[in-house]
Amino acid sequence: MSGATLEAYLASYMTRDDLSRDVAAVIQRLAKAALDIRKLVNQGALGTAFNGTHGGVNTDGDLQKDLDILCDDQFLSCLQGAPVACYASEELENPVLLDPSARLAVAIDPLDGSSNIDNNVSIGTIFSVLPAAKGPDVDPSQSFLQPGNRQLAAGFFIYGPQTALVLSLGKGTEIFIFSSRLGCFVEAYKSASIPERAHEFAINMSNYRHWEEAIRLYVDDCLAGSEGPRERDFNMRWIASLVAETYRILIRGGIFLYPADGRKGYSQGRLRLVYEANPIAFIIENAGGAATTSIDRILDLVPENLHQRVPLVFGSRREVARITRYHVDPNMIGERAPLFGKRGLFRA
Repeated sequence: MSGATLEAYLASYMTRDDLSRDVAAVIQRLAKAALDIRKLVNQGALGTAFNGTHGGVNTDGDLQKDLDILCDDQFLSCLQGAPVACYASEELENPVLLDPSARLAVAIDPLDGSSNIDNNVSIGTIFSVLPAAKGPDVDPSQSFLQPGNRQLAAGFFIYGPQTALVLSLGKGTEIFIFSSRLGCFVEAYKSASIPERAHEFAINMSNYRHWEEAIRLYVDDCLAGSEGPRERDFNMRWIASLVAETYRILIRGGIFLYPADGRKGYSQGRLRLVYEANPIAFIIENAGGAATTSIDRILDLVPENLHQRVPLVFGSRREVARITRYHVDPNMIGERAPLFGKRGLFRA
């Protein structure tokens, strides 16, 4: 444990160069806005922001709640005057141009897990900081069509029993908790490290019938427990809040799966690459884990559009690699005892 404040942590980072100072300034502004959102979330149904839906839908076709829009407005407002060239959000169809001369671009999911707003489940804000594309005729969208490995920083705020900031500046992943006594974020977990092996997996089992065979086989093997081919028992989790799932994996390990499936609108995955999968993958890899589409590394993907969807599997490195083998290596099926194989003794 360390008692360094977020301000002190960023101050040590800012000594590198002018670009690092810009990144630090953006993180500080986002943290300030997140504390204002924390107050809105803590009011729950007693606050006006919980009174209903906005009446519209976002780029993903989800109903927009009033709190979704308030959070988006809050983060956009906080970045006015910051060293940010353009801002992109789940709630906006196109990026917003802020300062064409600035060097950074910020992509954000203002309120991840918003379907849980009324249920008192942890929700949060996910963000990605990228170098802004430059040129006299550059479309602001170009800043967000870079592979995730070009991110300068990524993180998320989680509004739960504790308000926390999970942050990576490219060398390690740090976890800060808001201290109401000090009035600031304080480092609680330095250099988070995800164990290579997993004993928990998180997936929405209600979609089992829609998954491709490799995912079903993997889950079947986990469910078979110590008597099955994995020869150990697994616990299953599903919170339906990406920030909460990620936080749990950072603290105690495990693996998260949101694969593509056979339902309409899910064949290319469901989570957004630019402002969900990329920042989560950056955080996870900098904590020693891995993040893929089930096959390909998330951070190597070149986005085709701002709101592109992808499958997402992340967590303990060895477990993520195993899922890839289930997809690409036919011999992997042979590793499974025939008794447990879907193509084995008890199935034609």
